[in-house]
Amino acid sequence: MPKKFSPELRERAVRMVFDRQAREGGPRAASIRAVAPQLGVGAETLRIWCNRYGPTDAPTTPSESLEEENRRLRRELAESRRANEILKAASAFFAAELDRPTTK
Repeated sequence: MPKKFSPELRERAVRMVFDRQAREGGPRAASIRAVAPQLGVGAETLRIWCNRYGPTDAPTTPSESLEEENRRLRRELAESRRANEILKAASAFFAAELDRPTTK
């Protein structure tokens, strides 16, 4: 006997799939396979819900202007570059620690 899922769960599941797909890109199937176990729903069931309640029914966020998006992306890029520099310095430091002879 099939399980009955509440309309709220269906809406939430479809929204999670489309949000994950928008965030991470890639095929919808990958998002469905990631979200389905989290909610205890079968992947095929979730795929059917996504097709039925497609992206037109999914809540959309207001689109930001190109200038705002450009500023946001530049900030993210600068933050990523700073993080990469920190990680490079840390890896060089720890690599140097591994090369030093130990005295016991």
